[in-house]
Amino acid sequence: MNDSVSPPELDATDLRLLDLLQQDASLSNQDLAQRAHVSPATCLRRVKRLTDSGVIERRVALLSPEMLGAGLGAIVEITLDRQGAEHLLAFEQRVLQDAAVQQCYRVAPGPDFVLIIQVADMPAYHTLVQRLFTQDANVRNVKSYFSVYRAKFEPRVMLPVLG
Repeated sequence: MNDSVSPPELDATDLRLLDLLQQDASLSNQDLAQRAHVSPATCLRRVKRLTDSGVIERRVALLSPEMLGAGLGAIVEITLDRQGAEHLLAFEQRVLQDAAVQQCYRVAPGPDFVLIIQVADMPAYHTLVQRLFTQDANVRNVKSYFSVYRAKFEPRVMLPVLG
């Protein structure tokens, strides 16, 4: 969403639709309308407005990494040698192009970036390290934490409570 655009006013119906979509984005418009207690036309119009305004970024299916052979998750802290805007942007653009990088955050204080990575196994992680970090002369420090058990993964956004 563009930073210069203010978010739309959300009413109880919008929040109900957003909550339902966060639970199951595969609902048909008819089912979504029924569960939100609105007409299908109203539902379609509101979801389109929420999408066009950027409140709904996209709808996706959440897959099981383990079931698809991508069983090694890592949280990686990256510290760069030079932190000028052009250096931060260059590193960010490079990691954004890599499919193994699921999430990328610029953070402060501490490291410059925190990455969430999902790969098949340790050899695949080693290949990723060579590709993204070792060959980059500006990467000063890499600190990795490997997931041994995922207790929770909930990409929901907490919605405001009206009234």
